[in-house]
Amino acid sequence: MSNRQITIAIDAMGGENSPLKILKGSEIFSIFNKNVKLLFFGNSEKIQNTIEINKLNLSNYDIVHCEDIVDDEDTPNTILRSRKDSSIYKGLKFVKDNPESGFVSAGNTAAIMILSRLILGMIPGIDRPAICSDIPNKKSFSLMLDLGANVLVDASHLFQFALMGYSYFSIIDPKRIPKIGIINIGTENNKGLEFLQEANELLSNSFLKNNFVGFIEPNNITLGDCDIILSDGYTGNIILKTAEGLSEFITTNLRNIFKKSYKNKIAFKLLENDFKIFKDKINPEKYNGATLIGLNGISVKSHGSASPYAFSYALKKCFNFINNNLNQKIIQNFKNL
Repeated sequence: MSNRQITIAIDAMGGENSPLKILKGSEIFSIFNKNVKLLFFGNSEKIQNTIEINKLNLSNYDIVHCEDIVDDEDTPNTILRSRKDSSIYKGLKFVKDNPESGFVSAGNTAAIMILSRLILGMIPGIDRPAICSDIPNKKSFSLMLDLGANVLVDASHLFQFALMGYSYFSIIDPKRIPKIGIINIGTENNKGLEFLQEANELLSNSFLKNNFVGFIEPNNITLGDCDIILSDGYTGNIILKTAEGLSEFITTNLRNIFKKSYKNKIAFKLLENDFKIFKDKINPEKYNGATLIGLNGISVKSHGSASPYAFSYALKKCFNFINNNLNQKIIQNFKNL
């Protein structure tokens, strides 16, 4: 544990079943991170009552009262004009003014993206933030970006994503030399849209050339041969949601198969430990918390329907990025260019 006083600003009102879910997830996180200050933003009376009624074991925390609520239906103009006393706005303002902090929310994705960029600003040299997260594969995990922040990108954006992903990877797996690839419809250099071919050329002639493996096809993502996977946000978001749905489909059908008969139940008992390991590996709750990387501050988006257990993983990610100076590493890599 670092001796630094790290604070996580938490949107207590975002997502389903809030603030109870958010507070329970914070309780799970705080069990192993008692020195991390938790700062809850939202309706102070509702937050405090929820803690007391449910007898949550939270000690190192404070509450900042917020009057406004950001709804899922709110437009960007409404958010910017009329939601400055919301938990998202005030939480991000706190992070802007306090370098040893980060922000976590399960709320309105558009609001988090817009306000994060507006309030925190961009790291010098980065044009756009990217949503990134780790995804399981056959060997361990890969990092994928962008997962939805930018529908349209050009080659220079993909190069910046590669640089940010390289910096991110040095935190989550410092011992591995990451391989970088670009999602495409084929592995040949002449395949795909023009901006993909231009990005391929950029990376092949950059200081990352020894890490770059070229194009990879979506069906090879889970092989684990590529550690950092680059994509435009439109393609990346489709891949992510398809993977989440497929994971649920596989686990649900396996569960139903083993309930069908007495023999199947015996078979499950024989294989129970192996199935638990498999389920744990593809469990999306363990990968909850997508980072808006490239911002001049730490902002993590939790899934809106995440369980308390899953939300605790988003908090864990946020803490690791602050503690390991993610933004400083990205800035240093740009200087090295």
